[in-house]
Amino acid sequence: MLQNFHYLIPQQLPTADIFAPYQLASEFRREREYRQQVQDYSQWYYEVAQQHQAELEAMRGDINIFGWFLRGKR
Repeated sequence: MLQNFHYLIPQQLPTADIFAPYQLASEFRREREYRQQVQDYSQWYYEVAQQHQAELEAMRGDINIFGWFLRGKR
């Protein structure tokens, strides 16, 4: 009679060792995504810094109109 109800007997629960590869894969994926985000941000920051430096050099070559107004007050 016990053979008829074998599906009611609880099976042994899986041990934590079974989940270790999944945990490791998840952590690896999370670390890879984090590093990719940091690399993307660093690339964006570098490009913006280069753009700002170019704009600063261009502004240094411009005429200082504001300085003309201040010359008479000094």
